[in-house]
Amino acid sequence: MPEPDKNARTPRSKSGETGETHQRFPTTSVTDPAKIRAFAIEVARLCADNNCEDVVLLDVAGLSQLSDYIIIASGTSDRQMRSTVDDLEKLGVREQYTLFRRHADDRTTWIVADFVDVVAHVFEPNTRAHYDLEMLWSDAKRVNWERPEQAKRHRAGKA
Repeated sequence: MPEPDKNARTPRSKSGETGETHQRFPTTSVTDPAKIRAFAIEVARLCADNNCEDVVLLDVAGLSQLSDYIIIASGTSDRQMRSTVDDLEKLGVREQYTLFRRHADDRTTWIVADFVDVVAHVFEPNTRAHYDLEMLWSDAKRVNWERPEQAKRHRAGKA
């Protein structure tokens, strides 16, 4: 009988021992974790300041090999979504986070701003519901990003 391969990856499934959807990975970022978190919080706040709705900040460190934080927000128009991502790019320059890549789909229903350690997704609400990234990253911890004086009663996914 052959011996099991010790280097084989375990499948990612809900039925694993931990019940998690994602396999855990060590972080590969060389940036200070506190600085990354602070930048992610500022990105989420800027989205809210630009009137994006249902802003969610997810800590995916250990779940994603590509980034540590994901911001998901809904825009109210393509113009507002583009303006928000323009402002995110300016914030990145100011905070010394160079925008690695920016991408919008053909109809501007989803714009991604990738700062490597932090990735922001600005969606049109129906597109957001269709792709449901919150469900995809349901293992991730939600990070409270709101300023204490501006805390809202209802956040995305909260009652």
